[in-house]
Amino acid sequence: MNKQSTVEIESAAHVLKLLGDKTRLTMMKLLQANECCVCEFVEIFEISQPAVSQHVRKLRDGGLVKETRRGQWIHYSINEESQYYELVQQLLHYLPGQEKHLEELQSKGLRIICK
Repeated sequence: MNKQSTVEIESAAHVLKLLGDKTRLTMMKLLQANECCVCEFVEIFEISQPAVSQHVRKLRDGGLVKETRRGQWIHYSINEESQYYELVQQLLHYLPGQEKHLEELQSKGLRIICK
């Protein structure tokens, strides 16, 4: 770990509240090593596109994820420029990998649906 930055208690509480949701926490773990789009999250979590978009919006509004537009698709990734990046990485370090979800999408031919 390079530099340690201090995060205000109130800000940390807000970030931890965002990550206190199982779906959002799993999304962040998936995004730790991969970009994903909403359609992939819909398949992984088996919830509606509006529900997934709501989760992603909260993470984006909290500065935890960023979006990159590719044609009509928006891909999400962890925002490495976030002031909370180190805090989030520390937390994600203790969680099990979630690659199995992406492997399942790949085996169903759905991993590349948005490219």
